[in-house]
Amino acid sequence: MLIEAHVGNFRSFAEEQQFSLLKGTGNELLDTNVFEAEFAHGHKPMTLLRSAAIYGANASGKSNWLKALAVMQRIVMTSASRQLGDPLPVSPFLFDAKLEKQPSLFEVTVIAEGVRYQYGFTCNKEAIVEEWLFAFPKGKPQRWFEREGNTYEFGDFFKGEKDLWSRATRSNALFLSTAIQLNSSQLQPLFKWFSDTLRFAGVEGWTPVNTAEKCLSGLKDQVIEFLKAADFSIEDIIVKKKPFDVGELPKEMPQEVRTILEYQLKDKEGMQLSTRHRSRQGKLVDLSFAEESDGTQKMFSFAGPWLDSLKQGRVLFLDELHDNLHPALVRYLVGLFHDSKTNPHNAQLVFTTHDTSILSQEVFRRDQIWFCERDNDQASHLYPLTDFSPRKGVENLERSYLSGRYGAIPFLRKEIVSGSFDG
Repeated sequence: MLIEAHVGNFRSFAEEQQFSLLKGTGNELLDTNVFEAEFAHGHKPMTLLRSAAIYGANASGKSNWLKALAVMQRIVMTSASRQLGDPLPVSPFLFDAKLEKQPSLFEVTVIAEGVRYQYGFTCNKEAIVEEWLFAFPKGKPQRWFEREGNTYEFGDFFKGEKDLWSRATRSNALFLSTAIQLNSSQLQPLFKWFSDTLRFAGVEGWTPVNTAEKCLSGLKDQVIEFLKAADFSIEDIIVKKKPFDVGELPKEMPQEVRTILEYQLKDKEGMQLSTRHRSRQGKLVDLSFAEESDGTQKMFSFAGPWLDSLKQGRVLFLDELHDNLHPALVRYLVGLFHDSKTNPHNAQLVFTTHDTSILSQEVFRRDQIWFCERDNDQASHLYPLTDFSPRKGVENLERSYLSGRYGAIPFLRKEIVSGSFDG
């Protein structure tokens, strides 16, 4: 479960930005949109939000927020296996000469296996500059470790081969990642939160691979049921393995990611997808996946991450939920996270969108809405709707947003073109 996240000096974010899934003061939608996060030692539970939506104009930085947390996860998962000198995948804010030379900041506060953890680090492309971890196993904070460069301070509650792990940690590796490789059992719950609980979809372009793998693993009936519930008339899904084809990677995928996948998958099998529909005469007709509409392709790509997150209680970050989907489908998908029957393990959803039809107090609590806006210095700012104190149950959030009350909308200039088109 995610409580808070902080990011600073990363891509379009210059100053440190804070995001929270902690319930605010309002008492609306308590039966659906919030849940009680229980702790292992029985101290007072914490009330968290099941979802949050981030609105903003194109190029405002919404996707960069998701990418920041995806990069944090990537560094946690891979830094211990990097060779000395391998660059870390961070990009500082480039529109300030001072910040360009400063490290990027990443921090999360999470609940893993009933314990709250506050973990973060700063880094540049060359090295980890700082790293810290505080745990709250009995409600009160315990300092487990703090690091500045290659200098470490350990708290009394942190156990294990601390000196060995710190000596083995390279300058471009995290202590957390290295200690896990060297069998630190105490750090396992936090590391597993990054590896097993945190999930991203659409951040690097959409691909149907995850859903296709679910179909091959025996979950095809669930995928078909998911699509039918969303009013897609698909009778069956056919998945066949075949040699990997680079041409099937999404066109919008960044070249850096494409190059990595081409290298990693060049000797592996790909998948051939087709869907089966029923004709007017009752016969089954097969369509290749490419022949399906953009909306159907995207909904199929959603199915795997969506079902997996709901079943396993994951934290799902999703980019551009609105794209190629009818507003009713967007509301349906969000509603699955707000329903305790379809979300029994308290999965959480954070997504970016332009769909204002769901920007309503009937769908969201006021503390579930966030905005992202880029200022005149090209710096992005993330801020909650609650900064504007909207009236509970009264204010029309969609109308107020589109009128500019909350910011985070495009500033459109009426250009005057001089000259004549006469021939």
